[in-house]
Amino acid sequence: MNEGLIPRRYAKALFEYATEKSVATQIYGLMQNLEFNFAQAQSLQTIVSNPFASSADKVKLLTTAAGATAEDVVYADFLTLLSTNKRIDMVRSIAMAYQEIYRKANNIYQVEVVTASELSSQDESRMKSLIRTHLNGGEMEYSHRIDPTLIGGFIVNIGSERLDASISNELKQLRLKLLSN
Repeated sequence: MNEGLIPRRYAKALFEYATEKSVATQIYGLMQNLEFNFAQAQSLQTIVSNPFASSADKVKLLTTAAGATAEDVVYADFLTLLSTNKRIDMVRSIAMAYQEIYRKANNIYQVEVVTASELSSQDESRMKSLIRTHLNGGEMEYSHRIDPTLIGGFIVNIGSERLDASISNELKQLRLKLLSN
């Protein structure tokens, strides 16, 4: 069966259940924490996939990794379901799918701005304002990263869209144009 299909189905069911219980936003935060910790600690996936680690230990680990508390009953129920169905090793894929479903349902866009150097607060505010107009009323999760290899300019990634206004890209385009002649 398709690896992406199963996590997506679990994520959709979790989203519907969390929405019904009015905790979809809290679960979204837990899923962000969980995904962040999977990205930071590669060994987390190894432990979760280990058939010799007990399900109870995996649940405790995933509860801690998400920053869940005793009040996060929906998350605890979710982990119990995954454990019972022997799908706990798919938790990272499910967390990513949940975030995607939540963002789509709430008109949230992931925006990453990459610049060659630090932006002044005024330039960053102006950049955010321009991006907001492009989102047509949608909200954004903004992140900024510095990449000196750009030489100058910027790159804006909004979901799957990309605007590359960097000097390194201009030089690359110029080089390709000169080589094709």
